[in-house]
Amino acid sequence: MQPVTKLPKVGTTIFTVMSQLAAQHGAVNLGQGFPDFPVPERLVEALDRAMRAGHNQYAMMTGIPALRQAIADKTMDCYGWRPDVDAEITVTSGASEAIFDAIHAVVRAGEEVIVLDPCYDCYEPAIDLAGARAVHVALDPVTFAPDWDKVRAAITSKTRMLMINSPHNPSGAMFSAADMQAVIDLLRGTDIYLLSDEVYEHIVFDGARHESALLYPELRERTFVVSSFGKTYHCTGWKVGYCIAPPALSVEFRKVHQYNTFCTFTPAQFAFAEMIAADPDHYRQLGAFYQAKRDRFRAQLEGTKLKPLPVPGGYFQLVDYSAVSDLDDLEFSRWLTIEHGVTGIPLSPFYAQPSAGQRLLRLCFAKNENTLNQAIERLSKL
Repeated sequence: MQPVTKLPKVGTTIFTVMSQLAAQHGAVNLGQGFPDFPVPERLVEALDRAMRAGHNQYAMMTGIPALRQAIADKTMDCYGWRPDVDAEITVTSGASEAIFDAIHAVVRAGEEVIVLDPCYDCYEPAIDLAGARAVHVALDPVTFAPDWDKVRAAITSKTRMLMINSPHNPSGAMFSAADMQAVIDLLRGTDIYLLSDEVYEHIVFDGARHESALLYPELRERTFVVSSFGKTYHCTGWKVGYCIAPPALSVEFRKVHQYNTFCTFTPAQFAFAEMIAADPDHYRQLGAFYQAKRDRFRAQLEGTKLKPLPVPGGYFQLVDYSAVSDLDDLEFSRWLTIEHGVTGIPLSPFYAQPSAGQRLLRLCFAKNENTLNQAIERLSKL
């Protein structure tokens, strides 16, 4: 039997395609956004202790109490507000699960969700599977700043959710306090929910403040805030994240979560609870750790024909390759991998409608120095 696909626009993700091509051609893979340096030793030891202590069975559906308490403490430390440990925090199998659960918790068939392009590729399939429609509003093609007048114009009687992401993947752009006020003004008096994807919340540079939705009481009452331990602790393969939402939203969120994954990798929950409590400086100093990598990588790129764009946050560097090639970004990515042994991610798959003539590639600098040095050596020959 041949099924009628529920996701006609979805094929193999660009991340899988490019990583496979990198492996096939022995390229330095700066495509997928995962660190290639070690997880903190304290966290590994805590995981080992948790497994040896017998914490290997199902966890509570909402997450173990110790981890939810640690998340509440970290939230208070970072944003000056403490979520309710029992009613407002849910541990999930990665941020992607949390995004899926939040959409399916409140978005119904026939409704609309506004997304800001370019956006991460898991957003629209989750919207489609809810029977809803993604309404794409383009960010500025140079600065990746939102035009709130365009967002306002996209709102209809069917709009159920707005999705935002700061620091932004793929560009690294960040929302300002003025942007957050614009969101408040936009949503005030509506029944539109906000999903704030904040997985890179601790990777911010140059003394900037991450403008979390949790800083704003008027937003907290309507927002699902999604975070990721994988990004913060260099362990993307553990797939542990969480969602903070007000009690009424968390009730609906958990209805989806319990029949999606139900619970999440138990020993890792114990390990994260211990790590957060024992070493808060890790997340406090993460921005400085990655800023050193960003600055070094950008300085190295200045010796190539690739033009690096500003990176206020996150661990991706966009480069303009116009001085190298007129190929579109998909073909350029393939050419760069096959002919020069460096793999990046083209920007066009992050858009419903890519910007005409855009010549940008996303490179991940969450890598060790040897990996980045190898990449620069090859890129310098372009």
